[in-house]
Amino acid sequence: MIGRTGVGAAAREQRAAALDVWLSDLFEAAAGDAAGEVALVALGGLGRLEMAPYADLDLVLIHRGLRDIGAVAEKIWYPIWDAGLTLDHSVRTIDEALGVAAEDTKAGLGLLDARHLTGSAELTAQLRDLTLAQWRQKARHHLPMLRELTTHRWRVQGELAFLLDGDIKEARGGLRDVRVLRGVGYAQVADAWRPPVRAAYTRLLDVRDALHLVAGRRRDRLFAQDLAEVGGMLELLGGGDALRRRVTDDARAIAYAVDDALRAAERWLAVQRRGPRRTTPTVRVPVAPDVVAQDGEVVLARAAVTPTVDPTLSLRVAAAAARNGLRISPGTLEWLARRCPPLPRPWPASARAAFAQLLGSGPALVETWEACDRFGLVSTWLPEWARIRSAPQHNPVHRYTLDRHLIETVGHAARFAREVARPDLLSLGALLHDIGKGLPGDHSVVGVDVAVRLATSIGISREDASVIGTLVRHHLLLPEVATRRDLADPETVRHVVDCVGDVDTLELLHALSRADAAATGPAAWSAWKERLVADLVHRVRTALESGIVAAPPSLDTRYAVLATGALPAVELTPDRVVVAAYDRPGLLASVAGCLTLHRLDVVSVDASTVPVDGGLGREVAIVVCRVQPRDAAGPDRERLVGDVRRAVSGELRVDEALAARARASRLRSTNRGVAPPPPRVVWAVDGATDAAILELRAGDDVGLLFRVARALEETGADIRAARISTLGADIVDAFYLNGDWSDPEARARIERALLAAAAPG
Repeated sequence: MIGRTGVGAAAREQRAAALDVWLSDLFEAAAGDAAGEVALVALGGLGRLEMAPYADLDLVLIHRGLRDIGAVAEKIWYPIWDAGLTLDHSVRTIDEALGVAAEDTKAGLGLLDARHLTGSAELTAQLRDLTLAQWRQKARHHLPMLRELTTHRWRVQGELAFLLDGDIKEARGGLRDVRVLRGVGYAQVADAWRPPVRAAYTRLLDVRDALHLVAGRRRDRLFAQDLAEVGGMLELLGGGDALRRRVTDDARAIAYAVDDALRAAERWLAVQRRGPRRTTPTVRVPVAPDVVAQDGEVVLARAAVTPTVDPTLSLRVAAAAARNGLRISPGTLEWLARRCPPLPRPWPASARAAFAQLLGSGPALVETWEACDRFGLVSTWLPEWARIRSAPQHNPVHRYTLDRHLIETVGHAARFAREVARPDLLSLGALLHDIGKGLPGDHSVVGVDVAVRLATSIGISREDASVIGTLVRHHLLLPEVATRRDLADPETVRHVVDCVGDVDTLELLHALSRADAAATGPAAWSAWKERLVADLVHRVRTALESGIVAAPPSLDTRYAVLATGALPAVELTPDRVVVAAYDRPGLLASVAGCLTLHRLDVVSVDASTVPVDGGLGREVAIVVCRVQPRDAAGPDRERLVGDVRRAVSGELRVDEALAARARASRLRSTNRGVAPPPPRVVWAVDGATDAAILELRAGDDVGLLFRVARALEETGADIRAARISTLGADIVDAFYLNGDWSDPEARARIERALLAAAAPG
């Protein structure tokens, strides 16, 4: 009946043609002599000749009041169900169909795809003509409802361009949005069905075909594990990454077109509400040299449309639009893309000024930049942009593609413009901070030369370009050091001082760190991390201004007092758990494991010992854990204190409880088929004043800190402090180990134990 194989327009049409023949045969057998009074009409994918391998059928049986139409319909529907196909069906007269379409915008939009299959062609033609006329007549009702339905769907489904597992059909920028474009077009309000959009739509249809074939069923959600196979089926060089990049670019093209169409509909509706007698004359307001605002959009002044075009014009248009919060007219963008010549290198001062205004415009920058990029203008300003456009980010913490992340970072950086001496360098550094991603090597290192070259090409001074290079090289410095190192250690502060060099650069990096995190996603920042970074910045600023690095503070006397009372002792605050107990191997692991059982994430540990019992050799360990609750309500305090005391005394089997929870967590995991990269250990033997730093990089897991701390303690390592940093599914845990760790064999022994403890269960 219907072949499931094949990707592409020809395969879709072949599937539709096979269904046409089969359905026509069913209809003829069912309708008999009444065939002239009935028409079988295809809607949806079959109506558009876009049949995916496992698509459902959407059929309407139109009749002229035939009495036994129910019996005719059953003879058609039941064989379809028996064949295992999903069917959306209805039986109506033309008046009934039009009545539903008049009130139900979704139904009316669906009828616009009606295609005659068999029976009375006159009935189908009448249905199509009347449906189209009614859609246009009732556009004042349908267009607002279409916007409402569309924006609701976007809120539920998200934006396809930036989702790791987006729905190809329903998400913003997906196939469903093209129906919105058709609806606006059929209302004769706007024509957004342009060649780039048609091409993007066709490619997404190809992706859906391949996804159905890979899944072996109807499925429109593209998961990470599908990328390689779907990309291979589409014969894309680069496999999964190439597929994700293409889907992103196509989804952005469709989303931009839908935005444009819905705005045109809003303008049309505003005119309809005012009425022809109250139409006001067009007003053109100058907003920049050669640029005017008209009907809520930025367009070119008439004087700018000359045979000789100023190369800076596109930048000036973009800056004026972003600064005034206006959209650039698509016609203006098309004209600029065709006529505006490339900028000379280095840029003239007027171009740099316009670029600085554009980058400093705040959140309005994002929409303006996206529009300019859709029409190819950005690549004429910055040729390197073509390499990173729609490039996927492989860390799930990132919610945007690489290029969009950079623009979002610039937009957020504008909030901190008054905190730095050079806001222009902050904006440019934000734009270029991840420019090295996608190139071989550490992007913070390889991106320096790229960023400096780009900065120089736009005409900034050598000194300023050097600052941009420093921002790119060290844009991760402050958050990484703040979360992975002991801020009270003078060596930590000296390291940052050496990297930063001066207070102005420190302020730029502080602002860039916050903007970068805000543009990354909610998992990249927290109140705890913000406090740590601010503390580090304060310490480094003090050292830069005074030339003195403060000595580490002594143990807080409040905690030392705990050692003099009944043991074990536990003190709780909202973000801290302090335990005093007789020192023994495995103590830290027991505390950490118990906190995990109570859904507390440990973010830092400081451990010290104090002698007791008159100096007879016995010591009490003071373990200070900073924690973050996973639940808003936090743990049951009384139960937590009791369990910590039982854990440190050995009464509570922390290992067994954590192992059970870890097994349950792995059973619920959605990534069971994806092999994570192996854990890794990095040493910084001279990274601290009085300790060696061991850094573990691994995938997060329930009870991981417990296992790692136990492995370290069982090998005889003395942990002075730990800094626990979690970013998405990965952790970077830094342990400060007392003693001399210069011996490679001793380090290798620790590494083996640590890697075994960190290996997934």
